[in-house]
Amino acid sequence: MSARLASGLIVNALIRRVNAEGGSAMVLAKGDAEAGAILVLALDRGIDPRVFERGIGPDGKATLVRSGPLQFDDPGAVGDYWQRRRSRDPDLWVLELDIASAERFAAETIIGA
Repeated sequence: MSARLASGLIVNALIRRVNAEGGSAMVLAKGDAEAGAILVLALDRGIDPRVFERGIGPDGKATLVRSGPLQFDDPGAVGDYWQRRRSRDPDLWVLELDIASAERFAAETIIGA
């Protein structure tokens, strides 16, 4: 088993990459710096929210998996979803990425870590 990078380092790297490419990235909820789960709200110019999180694939390596509803009919439902998750897991990081190909940025950073 390989060493796993701390969640806080992955979050910081992802934010820097997105901001360097002209996107917007922000932490909506700060989790445990060492081992907190990472939930990513991916947007493209403020619309079409999708939710992903860091998981472990069948090969034992980090991967990005789809999470939550496939579609949010109500704009408030996005916040409701992650806040419910956070209430059950106070160590959860919640990030919002607003950039074209947000899923790609998250996957490259999380899987490459």
